[in-house]
Amino acid sequence: MNLLNTLSNPGPLEDPEISPEGPRSTAALPAEVAEHNAALVDKYADELYEADATTILTWAAEHVQGRIAVTLSMENTVLAELSARHLPDADFLFLDTGYHFAETLEVAREVDQRYPQNLVTALPLLSRRDQDHVYGPNLYRSNPTACCRMRKVEPLAVSLSPYAGWVTGLRRADGPTRAQAPSLSLDATGRLKISPIITWSLEDTTDFIEDNHLIEHPLTHQGYPSIGCETCTLPVAEGQDPRAGRWAGNAKTECGLHS
Repeated sequence: MNLLNTLSNPGPLEDPEISPEGPRSTAALPAEVAEHNAALVDKYADELYEADATTILTWAAEHVQGRIAVTLSMENTVLAELSARHLPDADFLFLDTGYHFAETLEVAREVDQRYPQNLVTALPLLSRRDQDHVYGPNLYRSNPTACCRMRKVEPLAVSLSPYAGWVTGLRRADGPTRAQAPSLSLDATGRLKISPIITWSLEDTTDFIEDNHLIEHPLTHQGYPSIGCETCTLPVAEGQDPRAGRWAGNAKTECGLHS
């Protein structure tokens, strides 16, 4: 795909099912690391299924062979705090889709200032403007799955290449698609996927934030219990599924990072 030519001479739009040229996948793990990861899941996944966050992260610090990335959506900073305590050598990884709320970017800046961990920012191949030129304006409306793939799934995949495992903020209480999610599993590349707050409720999360005086995302106090891109996130009514405001009016319920 010749992006420069496309931008200077707009023509037929590209198929959004075909991502732009460039790195889009995760590098293969060394065989011995992949084998070790698989053995860990076989041995410990059941044991850790209902474990608390401290137990899971202490286990990760002891057993993971290689670097760990802690993925932060900046919806809250619980994982940053827990990882600073239990995984001080892990990197923080933030997906900057180009469509975030300004408040989300401000939380990311505050996290970078507060914690000593290295904050890695993953970016999509195309800017918002370039994506509009290549695939048509507002792809998040016409094909939200393709937009998420190009701006979230593929950038995360590339950014995970140096790591043996990654920490996620998945909670079973977030909705039916996550109700049976494990705390420890393998992703499609053989990397460990570690979810230390998997058993937490939204109330548990709120209490931890308040008790530990964490950085707070202001929109969580304005009816946004789950925060993604500004273009695809609406506030929800009290008592609704916390993720009901994500891709509202669309059958889509997941961006693809955890499916």
